[in-house]
Amino acid sequence: MAGWTLGVIGGSGLYEIEGLQDAAWRRVESPFGAPSDEFLTGRLGDVRLVFLPRHGRGHRLPPTSVNSRANIDALKRAGCTDIVSLSAVGSLRESLAPGDFVVVDQFIDRTFAREKSFFCEGLAAHVSMAEPVCPRLSRFAAEAARGAGARLVEGGCYLAMEGPQFSTKAESALYRSWGCDVIGMTNMPEAKLAREAELPYASVAMVTDYDCWHEDFAHVEVTHIQAVLAGNAARARDLIRRLAQSLPPTREPSPIDTCLDGALLTAASARDPAVAERLSAVAGRVLGKIQGA
Repeated sequence: MAGWTLGVIGGSGLYEIEGLQDAAWRRVESPFGAPSDEFLTGRLGDVRLVFLPRHGRGHRLPPTSVNSRANIDALKRAGCTDIVSLSAVGSLRESLAPGDFVVVDQFIDRTFAREKSFFCEGLAAHVSMAEPVCPRLSRFAAEAARGAGARLVEGGCYLAMEGPQFSTKAESALYRSWGCDVIGMTNMPEAKLAREAELPYASVAMVTDYDCWHEDFAHVEVTHIQAVLAGNAARARDLIRRLAQSLPPTREPSPIDTCLDGALLTAASARDPAVAERLSAVAGRVLGKIQGA
């Protein structure tokens, strides 16, 4: 049992965390391409923190251009044991108002132009996504959000759309009829890739608008999102700080740490060595175990 190294994926303003010690920007290479940016590494108490601006500093990358495979692979290579995601979302429920925080526990993935798996021809694997977030990390994140003074809802279904355009009214109505609670463009395939990399993942969604379904509110615009995010930035940074401070001194193992056990289907004799090498961080634990068997 070892300590925590908490990966944080979020907006460009969230890394200005009060009390972050030994802060330094560090580039981590990945065989899956370039991550969104360098990582800001440091310590909050006994917890090592690795922060990645999802869209790059200055918000250079639209959602479809975010290389989630490189991001997750590089976070694994940087030693992360767990990942918490913070992202802006639209509300699909009257009860979820702009400014609210939602600790998501389910997803519907409607993205279509993104690489969604580390595994491919030459090394096939299938992981369970029935419960796509880590309940332990989500609970810690929820407690930290409350401590930071957020209006919080625990549990909710996140509809991941491709973007970069916002929804039509017909789409917004459809997603509401499906029982979705919030809508965003970034948590998929991020959550799927974190699971393949055996990294427990929690998603904190910050509501900025009512998408376009609510007749009493203006349709979502970037200016609306930016205004609400600016108001929540300090609270989000406080959430990260409180989360790090609340983690137990010893990180007990999570079932997600070993979720690749039994997930690989390709026989050892049929595996492509180049693919296996590319997966040295994501699946090195199980590949090493099988190869040494």
